[in-house]
Amino acid sequence: MVRASEPNRGPAAAPYPPSPVIQAITWSPRETIVRRARGSDNWPLTWADDDALYTAYGDGNGFEPFRPAKLSLGLAKLVGGPDGFAATNLPSPGIEQRGDGKAGRKASGLLMVDGILYIWLRNAGNAQLAWSSDRAQTWSYAPWKFTGSFGCPTFLNFGRNYAGARDAYVYVYSHDADSAYLPADRMVLARVSKDRVRDRDAYEFFERLEASGQPRWTRKIGQRGAVFFHAGRCYRSGITYNPALKRYLWCQVLPGEDPRFRGGLGVYDAPEPWGPWTTAFFANPWDVGPGETASFPTQWMSADGRTIYLVFSGDDCFSVRRALVRRSSAVAGQDEEIQTPRISMPP
Repeated sequence: MVRASEPNRGPAAAPYPPSPVIQAITWSPRETIVRRARGSDNWPLTWADDDALYTAYGDGNGFEPFRPAKLSLGLAKLVGGPDGFAATNLPSPGIEQRGDGKAGRKASGLLMVDGILYIWLRNAGNAQLAWSSDRAQTWSYAPWKFTGSFGCPTFLNFGRNYAGARDAYVYVYSHDADSAYLPADRMVLARVSKDRVRDRDAYEFFERLEASGQPRWTRKIGQRGAVFFHAGRCYRSGITYNPALKRYLWCQVLPGEDPRFRGGLGVYDAPEPWGPWTTAFFANPWDVGPGETASFPTQWMSADGRTIYLVFSGDDCFSVRRALVRRSSAVAGQDEEIQTPRISMPP
C-alpha cells in the first residue's frame, strides 16, 4: 500500500521533492503585477461556455466602477486576455452575501460544467453548494452541507466549460479543517460524477493509494485520507490542469502572516488529481504577498503551457502576475532559455 508521504521538515522547507517536469517557475518583476478591484479579495475563477472567466470577490466592492455596497460575496465577469481584460461586476441578488470576515459567507470555488455554474460557499457551517443555469442570474442551493472537514473547498478546473477533463468526475479539494481560518496538517479530496454534483450521496472521498498506485475511494467522509501532507501548513488553495505540460498545478498559500501583504506560496504539480505531488515552486516568504487564494486560470495558459498567469488576492486586489515555466531538460529534450517576462498594464 502506497500512502501520501509525511516528511518531517522545517516550516521554510518544501514538503515534497522537486518536480521531474518543471525545473523552475520564473515570475515577472513585482512592478509589472496588474492590480485591479482594490479592496476586494478571494477570486476563485472558472472558464465558462461563453468564453468569459467568471470570478467571485469578498469583503469589497468589486471592480472599478465599484459597487455601491460592500459585499462578503459578489460576482464579476472577465473578457479578454491577461494583458488587457475587461471586468464587469455582475449584480446577482440570489447569491450575494453581506458580513465581514467570518460573519459573511464567501466563495471558495467556482466551476462551470455543461453550462451549469457551481459555487462553493464557505463560512456556511462548513460549506454549501449552489448553482446557476443562467450564468449567475438566478441561483439554487443544495439542501445539504459538508459539516465535517472541507472548510474551504475548491474545484479542480480544466478548460472551457470543463472541456479537456480527464474523466466524467468533478474533483473538490480542501484543507482538512472545519473552518477556512484554521490551517491543517493535510489536504483532502472528494469526487462526484459531473451529472450528480448536487447529490450528496454521490460523493466519494479519497482514502489512500493502493500498491498499484491507483486511488481508493470511500463513500464515508470519516474514512477520508490525506491526498497531500504538510504539517500545520495546509490552508487555502486553487488547482487547475495544464494540458500542454500534462500536469495539475496546485497553488497553496502558506498560513502565518497576513498573506495580503506578506507570506509564503507553494506550487505543486502531479500527473493525476491525487498525485504523486512534487514541488514546482516554493518560497516562504514570497517576494510579494500571495493573498488569501491563488490559481492559474486555464484560459490564460499558452498553447505550449509555458506561459501562465497567477491570479491572487495579494495587496487586497485582483492581482495578475505572469510567469514562465522552464521544463526539465529530460522532458524538454534540451535546455530552454527564459527571458524576463513583462505585462502591459490594461487600459
